[in-house]
Amino acid sequence: MTEKAEEKQYRCPGESYTISDSVCRGRQRVNYPKCNVCLEKVEPGGFAQSHAEPKLSINIFKSYDIRGKYPSELNDTTAHKIGTSIALFFREKNPDVKNIVVGRDMRLSSKSLANALIEGLCTAGLNVINVGVVSSEMTYFAVGHYKYDGGVMVTASHNPAEYNGFKLCREQAIPVSFETGIDRISKLTKQYHPLRGEHLGKVIVSDIFVDYKKHVLKFASNLRHLRVVIDAGNGMAGKTIPLVCEGLPIEIIPLYFELDGSFPNHEANPLKPENMVDLQKKVRETRAHLGVAFDGDADRCVFVDEMGRIIGCDIITALIAKQILEREKGATILYDLRSSWIVPEEIKAAGGIPYRERVGHAYMKATLREKRAIFGGELSGHYYFRDNYHSDSGMIAFLMVLEILSAKRVPFSNVVSPLKRYCSTGEINFEVEDKDAKIAEIAKKFSNGKVDHLDGVTVEYNDWWFNVRKSNTEPLLRLNVEGKTQEIMEKGKRALTNIIQSRNA
Repeated sequence: MTEKAEEKQYRCPGESYTISDSVCRGRQRVNYPKCNVCLEKVEPGGFAQSHAEPKLSINIFKSYDIRGKYPSELNDTTAHKIGTSIALFFREKNPDVKNIVVGRDMRLSSKSLANALIEGLCTAGLNVINVGVVSSEMTYFAVGHYKYDGGVMVTASHNPAEYNGFKLCREQAIPVSFETGIDRISKLTKQYHPLRGEHLGKVIVSDIFVDYKKHVLKFASNLRHLRVVIDAGNGMAGKTIPLVCEGLPIEIIPLYFELDGSFPNHEANPLKPENMVDLQKKVRETRAHLGVAFDGDADRCVFVDEMGRIIGCDIITALIAKQILEREKGATILYDLRSSWIVPEEIKAAGGIPYRERVGHAYMKATLREKRAIFGGELSGHYYFRDNYHSDSGMIAFLMVLEILSAKRVPFSNVVSPLKRYCSTGEINFEVEDKDAKIAEIAKKFSNGKVDHLDGVTVEYNDWWFNVRKSNTEPLLRLNVEGKTQEIMEKGKRALTNIIQSRNA
């Protein structure tokens, strides 16, 4: 007589006892209430079927988000635990917390991770507003616009396909950084114990695209016909751009609009010049007025002019600042400390108040609120708007650049050429073993300049300046140099490169 195959055992969310495979299936057939937040129904083969308990990697808890390789550093089991920890963190901040927005990008692992995260949140008693496959900025929008208690976006932004993670915000789309919550969430996850509560949250599916489109179009109301090449990089812009631009007098020439988390054409990181080559070529081929490339979760963008030349994001910050200051004189504008001298100069010339801030969206957004600033821009292509719930939006920046060109009626290169008064290196990355020691060494060797330590070390002279800082997301030292002439800039670049690379060959 053959031995009967042993059935797998499962646990319904919030219950302390296990059930067999047949009982689990029976509950699904009769729509057992807890099936609404259980991955056995939502995503077969997901969390409940994966009993592996990998060692938690603390390295996934970073300065601005939670991020790691899937599944070696971050998998569905970990995502479930993190979901519960996020719920506990939100409840520590606000005992009355009820509704958390969850969105996800198109990465191959995002659906599975989102389902596991949702189960963790609901197991802890929170309701989840599931906005589906969206850009990161749409998750922030949903939290701010509908006045929800917080949000989680499942994405690894511009990182390669094997990565994934979570971006978090609290009520009013206030970002959660390592200092303001991610560290606490990491501790809660490390100490994780399955909850036994009977009260479960529910999942509410919500389509926010109509309201989102109305919102972003408020920022650009006077557009004329423009031919634009857009490289979505197989990321979320491939979904958001067609929906937002439908009905606008914009001729879109699409590149890589198919959502594909394997990124078959190139990484969705427009800060790498090699990822801009196809866009530059297509702009020249089609004689487009401009081109724009978005990153994977579509909250950042980088522009090229009609000749396919990349325009620095600090130049775009200066352009948008001038446009905004025409409507609101005397407003404060933020810029990150890597930006060209041109940015504060243009802000002052337009009647605004420039304010310099350290790198990172958590710092920029906090200062935007604190200083009651109307706009801010980073060299990385993040653009922040007071009237966008103090959050960044690649879409709004894109639309505002279109409006600027619509009004100017001259080539894009003519618009930006007066702003190219200085010569800069752009950001150069170095792998350095002891980053703090290297920054201290540089500060000492250039102590005869105007030195500050807002972020790494910045040293300013009459005819050039530089900043050296640690990356917040990668094991790198980052260098930016700018000079009044190419020769001055190159001289400073050589001197700093020699120092940084010494003893690290």
